[in-house]
Amino acid sequence: MTTVQDVIARSFGSSPDAIGRRRLLALAALGLAAAPQTAWSGAPQGQLTWAVHFSLAPTWFDPAETPGMITPFLLMYALHDAMVKPMPDGPTTPCLAEKWKMAPDGLACEFTVRAGTKFHNGEPVTAEDVKFSYERYRGTSAGLMKEQVAAIETPDERTVRFVLKKPWPDFLTFYSSATGAGWIVPKKYVQQVGEEGFKKAPVGAGPYRFVSFTPGVELVLEAFDGYWRKQPTVKRLVFKVIPEEATRLAALKRGEVDLAYSIRGELAEELTRSPGLSLKPVVIQGTFWLYFPDQWDPKSPWHDQRVRDAARLAIDYKSISEALTLGHSPVTNSIIPDSFDFYWKAPAAVYDMARAKKLLADAGLRNGFDAGDYYCDATYANLAEAVINNLQEVGIRAKLRPLERAAFFSGYGEKKLKNIIQGSSGAFGNAATRLEAFAVKGGAYVYGSYPEIETLFAQQAAELDMAKRTAQLHGIQRFLHERSVYAPIWQLAFLNGQGKRVGQSALGLIRGHAYSAPYEDVTIKQP
Repeated sequence: MTTVQDVIARSFGSSPDAIGRRRLLALAALGLAAAPQTAWSGAPQGQLTWAVHFSLAPTWFDPAETPGMITPFLLMYALHDAMVKPMPDGPTTPCLAEKWKMAPDGLACEFTVRAGTKFHNGEPVTAEDVKFSYERYRGTSAGLMKEQVAAIETPDERTVRFVLKKPWPDFLTFYSSATGAGWIVPKKYVQQVGEEGFKKAPVGAGPYRFVSFTPGVELVLEAFDGYWRKQPTVKRLVFKVIPEEATRLAALKRGEVDLAYSIRGELAEELTRSPGLSLKPVVIQGTFWLYFPDQWDPKSPWHDQRVRDAARLAIDYKSISEALTLGHSPVTNSIIPDSFDFYWKAPAAVYDMARAKKLLADAGLRNGFDAGDYYCDATYANLAEAVINNLQEVGIRAKLRPLERAAFFSGYGEKKLKNIIQGSSGAFGNAATRLEAFAVKGGAYVYGSYPEIETLFAQQAAELDMAKRTAQLHGIQRFLHERSVYAPIWQLAFLNGQGKRVGQSALGLIRGHAYSAPYEDVTIKQP
């Protein structure tokens, strides 16, 4: 991944570690600009239909409620737009902001709203909308971000200035990609229809506008001819909810859908043999893991690290990847994606049932134990079944409890799930943003923490020396590994099916992103 530090290094002819704070801020002050691409010469035409592997929920229509997962971005890249967001050009591409600059002292970040941008109702995007969108944001990391920002100033209709309480190296990362705080909604419209009214009929500034939503069935969107970047070539996008994998593949074969998300195992092999269809694997920034939320309870077996170590040794990572994703999912042994800045490469994962059984015996559980419910997103119940079978073989007996995605992440975030949680996140960001949500006290999905983690995280948050900050974030990841706070499973290779009508699916255009995006780049094959 090309980072801001890499760009600085090339500009000044030195390594990222050798670059001082002054040079970093000087380059940042230049801002970044993205020139609008050549517009599509004709009117949008035709329809493309996606088979979505989970039930769509209205909460994902609203950037203010963005959780620490990639799911809502499937819709946000169509309905909404951000000041700065991950795009094919890089992770911090200016969009509704035509430029940005950091103050020399690192205490303010100023954005200039791109001239001529507008919402689907025709209203212009203004600085006041940007301020309003940030202030109403209540999703993942909202508390952390608002603790760092002293004020938001809007000296004119196109200028927004975020004043920080102290220099914060990760402000732009949190604002542009790891959260939904930088995705802009129209202030007047939200105030007019109310919070629930906005979910029923969302208005954004993205390349597609809302047409209709039938819960459990489909979402229909239509091209917005006023989109600033480029006019979409496809007139209508339809997202059909088809949770059952075989049914998704059957719909793709019959031509009822053009793209089908998440086709795995034997069905993926069948897809590769089907005339006119192609398999589109994308290794994403989505890591999966087992979380032991009761490890802070002295009465729980999971409080004993030997039990957590045994669970890690019981998982046959390689075989599971081969069976479900044809071996495309790398086993990185970390909850941090290997593409993220500040990623620490953990020792290779080990599968050793004999050692796992011995550790359980040493912990006084020679005959194993009943581990209770194993919670997961129902979309990945087949992964859960494979892991449960592995755990069962060493004596850890668990009962599968799959939940619909919205309910699962709601329960996870509200700390209602117990025993074993099969968690995951494909959210954008870096190691710090992922750790904030999943390892640091107060994080959206954190049931407990450790003093060592809290100390290092507080230090890195204010550290401007790149080498020191890297060491601190590596230290947290090393601690998570050595203490088996998590049992990482894999970094998902998302396998998708593409039909013969699709020209550009936009899968994989944005590095690490799971879904088609940007949607204005999607095309239908011309006859």
